[in-house]
Amino acid sequence: MPRAFAIALSVLSLASCAPTVPLPATEVAATLTGEVRLQAPSAAQGACWASQVRPAVIETVTEQVLIRAEQRDPATGTVIRPAAFRTETRQEIVSERTPIWFRTPCADALTPDFVAALQRALRVRGYFHGFVNGEFDSATARAISAYQTPRGLPSSTLALATARELGLIAVELDR
Repeated sequence: MPRAFAIALSVLSLASCAPTVPLPATEVAATLTGEVRLQAPSAAQGACWASQVRPAVIETVTEQVLIRAEQRDPATGTVIRPAAFRTETRQEIVSERTPIWFRTPCADALTPDFVAALQRALRVRGYFHGFVNGEFDSATARAISAYQTPRGLPSSTLALATARELGLIAVELDR
């Protein structure tokens, strides 16, 4: 009975160690509601793009492989020689490395007034902790990354969809 309990406890502890897998690229588009592509877009007039590489997710798998089965005494059933096992460890790719392309505000739109508004919008939401100075500094980049990562885009480059979500750029209406 204690051995069965130990095995069950081991299985439960291994299940709790499962790695978190980032959102698939198709869900990134749904999360950001902006244009997200898996291939480099063509240079459309008036559209600016950035790319972010989503790293591969690799899982380490460890198994116990039976080398030799146990031997028992045929008369008494007692173990003469115990089983022998070998530990094998290998790595498996859970998801491949993927470049993701997304629309961004163009460089000429990133004026000091726009960046200051961005900093204020992120501060109100609890992401920006620096000074509102209108400069695209490291504190601003960290805040953008912290805001976008839970939405499926782990990037410090401002996505157009994020700027729209923050109310910094007008949302295009379908006519």
